[in-house]
Amino acid sequence: MSTLVVVGTQWGDEGKGKIVDLLTGRADVVVRFQGGNNAGHTLKVSGEQVIVHLIPSGILYAGTLNIIANGVVIDPKVLLEEKDELRKRGHFQNDGQLIVSERAHTIMPYHKIIDQGREELLGGAKIGTTGRGIGPAYEDKASRMGIRMGDLLRPDTLGRKVRAVLEEKNFLIEHRFKRPRLDPEQVVEEYLQYGRQLEPHITDTAHVLFNRMSGGSRVLFEGAQGTLLDIDHGTYPYVTSSNVVSGNVCCGSGVSPKRIESIWGVMKAYSTRVGEGGFPTELKDSLGEEIRSRGAEYGATTGRPRRCGWLDMIVINHSIRLNGLTGIALTKMDVLTGISPIKICTAYELDGRTVNRVPADVEDLERVIPKYRQIKGWDEPIEDCRSFEDLPKNARDYVETIEHMTNVPVTLISVGPSRDQSILRKAPF
Repeated sequence: MSTLVVVGTQWGDEGKGKIVDLLTGRADVVVRFQGGNNAGHTLKVSGEQVIVHLIPSGILYAGTLNIIANGVVIDPKVLLEEKDELRKRGHFQNDGQLIVSERAHTIMPYHKIIDQGREELLGGAKIGTTGRGIGPAYEDKASRMGIRMGDLLRPDTLGRKVRAVLEEKNFLIEHRFKRPRLDPEQVVEEYLQYGRQLEPHITDTAHVLFNRMSGGSRVLFEGAQGTLLDIDHGTYPYVTSSNVVSGNVCCGSGVSPKRIESIWGVMKAYSTRVGEGGFPTELKDSLGEEIRSRGAEYGATTGRPRRCGWLDMIVINHSIRLNGLTGIALTKMDVLTGISPIKICTAYELDGRTVNRVPADVEDLERVIPKYRQIKGWDEPIEDCRSFEDLPKNARDYVETIEHMTNVPVTLISVGPSRDQSILRKAPF
């Protein structure tokens, strides 16, 4: 096996950063294939916490090639800030560690103004976006008004495109959102400067990736957000603006479906969600607060407190079906230590009927009543466990219950935030 896809199975924040960081030690190439800097992957190595938003988690390994592929929308200012911060910490010392697709679309200043302005106008009906311009950038991509990273290297092309786009955007900015118009020449100059700084990284990443895969490189595809935030298959409209599921690896990075060999889904041992939208197993009591405190459940990108609840197998099996998972990476098992009983949602009740799928209508999802199965908890600390047999019996039972309910093996178990606090039950490559 030489290719592995890692995706989130819930509403994001499942701990993908740590899992990818751990698996990257066995990979030659790490590819980010969708989303933008609305994602945040938290890595903890040797007691040091590192948060990356755009650059793949493999950047902490000097010998690994990191690719930001065509399906990502990129804020070049954020990318440069992230690069500088990593270098200050002693990472990313070689420009050759990162390449960026010339076909990836660029987040422009007007995208952020529009994103934030819409949320303000929506008031209580807001979606809960990060306000970082992700959605508007994808909109322009679909409407063929987008500016791509390769354009930042071509002054005439960039100037022509920015001036044309701002004729429309400035009307919205001034009259809809009541903000000052943007000067197209200032925008052009700012982004040409970004282009000059990023030129060593910008290339045809699909071509590089094809050659690396053909040469036998072990490639890890790193997803952002989670399946329930997928634009098509998530809890719409409270979703992200891209396709999060494993099928988008091919479109978002330019590889053939025939090259994908294994797909692992990252699943938190309980459920969390940031922002608005239905969350059937949410705990709005002191236990929910305790889980939030124990798990440090605050958004890596926004700092917003995450809503916490019990594990929801309707959500998980929805993700398994969509992604075709071959393995589950189970995270934050240690957070549940000392909690008993532990509940697992096995079905929903809606208008007196049992429902075993995620409703497409968000209002139906908000009305479902979860049905639970109870599992005995464990009191023994598990942070130092390094094999499945080291885990307390009730913790092993919890893992085996998940395997039975999903018919997918739990291939990795995280028992703490650090890289070494992991039980790897199956080699990724």
